[in-house]
Amino acid sequence: MIQLGGETYALTDPAMLLLMGGGGVVLLVLILLVMAVRAAGRSARVAAPLARQMQILGGHVQQLGMGQEQLRGGLQTVSDTQANAQAQMVQSIEARMAHVQQQMQDRLAENAARSARSLAEMQERMSATLHGSSKQTTTSLTQLQERLAAIDKAQDNITKLSGDVLSLQDILSNKQTRGAFGEIQLHDIVSKALPSDSYTMQATLSNGRRADCLIHLPNPPGPIVIDSKFPLEAYEALRRAKTEYEVKDAARAMRVAVKSHIQAITTKYIIEGETADGALMFLPSEAVYAELHANFPELVREGFDARVWIVSPTTCMATLNTMRAILKDARMREQAGAIRKTLKMLHRDVEIVVERVGKLNTHFGQARADLEGLGTAAERAGKRAAKLDNFDFEELSEQDNRVVPLSRPDKRP
Repeated sequence: MIQLGGETYALTDPAMLLLMGGGGVVLLVLILLVMAVRAAGRSARVAAPLARQMQILGGHVQQLGMGQEQLRGGLQTVSDTQANAQAQMVQSIEARMAHVQQQMQDRLAENAARSARSLAEMQERMSATLHGSSKQTTTSLTQLQERLAAIDKAQDNITKLSGDVLSLQDILSNKQTRGAFGEIQLHDIVSKALPSDSYTMQATLSNGRRADCLIHLPNPPGPIVIDSKFPLEAYEALRRAKTEYEVKDAARAMRVAVKSHIQAITTKYIIEGETADGALMFLPSEAVYAELHANFPELVREGFDARVWIVSPTTCMATLNTMRAILKDARMREQAGAIRKTLKMLHRDVEIVVERVGKLNTHFGQARADLEGLGTAAERAGKRAAKLDNFDFEELSEQDNRVVPLSRPDKRP
């Protein structure tokens, strides 16, 4: 490498080879001149030819000087062209980098705006969903508090009543209070099993008799009467009996009491065309009911023959639940049109819920796709930024990689 005028040239460069050849010629001429001068002192005969040769050599030297000047001008032109090409390349690279950076900023801003809109929509939908859930939870908690308050109030009432009520033995010792006890227990069971408009307590029939409870069943079977009976004296005598005579006497008293109750119910509360062809005799004691079925099956069969069915609190609840199903079926038949209309509205509500769930699923899918697109764009932008940071321009287009060609210098005359 040779450095001339601040520029570095390779030894293999044609211009350098030409310059070195010219320098060698000049050196050779100088050597010949020296030899000619020495030879001039030796021989005067060759002075004239030597002068001519000197003139010729002087002309050649002048031509070599002109060639050197042209070569110096060409080298200067090459140097200027290379400097201009480098400056243009730097400017092109800077412009390309600025353009790419602007595109990256625009895309990042667009992706950020799109992500912000998607997140805002998602947040709005989540807020609406949370608001609805919060409202439902608040409603449920309010209802639960109301029910707990009602339970606490009922518990206080029960506690207060338990402190004021007499013992069960005192209540059952009197027939009138015992009857009231049976009616109260019957009313409690019926009120829990049936709607309030499907029965009447202490209903008066067309014969002037007052039934403890009248269930308004549709025809058939029609309204059915429930009457409370409690043969407590005969049952207690049977429990107290020790001897065989006392047992037989108490059993006879039990049969008489139950038969009289069955006969009274058949006579008073089974009215053709007004009530059902049967009635219920309510025993407020499970023990008495179990005693009848265990030791007096003939009384139960006699009640069946008279169309009087003996029930206890447990079996009465089961029977009332069956009646409730009958009442519900009758009311459903009466309100079939309203039920169909309600079902149609319910079906439409379900369709609306399904449509909204589908829309919500679509929104979530769009938000997921936007997030994936944002991640892809960010990854692509990161790769491009890494390439710019490493000055990796292999993917630049040919238009961006064009090089300014070196123009040949004009030959000077």
